[in-house]
Amino acid sequence: MLPYAIELDGEFCGQLTIGNVTHGALRSAWIGYWVAKEVNGGGIATAALALGLDHGFGPVMLHRIEATVRPENAASRRVLAKVGFREEGLLRRYLEVDGAWRDHLLVALTIEEMSGSATSALVRAGHASWS
Repeated sequence: MLPYAIELDGEFCGQLTIGNVTHGALRSAWIGYWVAKEVNGGGIATAALALGLDHGFGPVMLHRIEATVRPENAASRRVLAKVGFREEGLLRRYLEVDGAWRDHLLVALTIEEMSGSATSALVRAGHASWS
């Protein structure tokens, strides 16, 4: 597992994790993230996710990266869509959350679907800028 701290102005504000890294014929992993409520909506999760994808498809040499998200989590679904993830299906009663088994959407991205780096794609789409 590859956990990374997310910082904003030198302060810890979340975590990005790349897990179940598998090489060989599969070359796949999952990615997950969270950010503190105080920084929600500021593009922090989107930027962290793009950096994680660039690392996974770059030095880690993955072919496919997956994520899961609860269907009602519109904000996280937007974050995933901004960096290019596509929905693949519904995983019924996938994870136990708050004492109940919850459905999750499976989303994925392969290296062939990337046009350059994920961070550069955010800049080209107007979702980020270099500064």
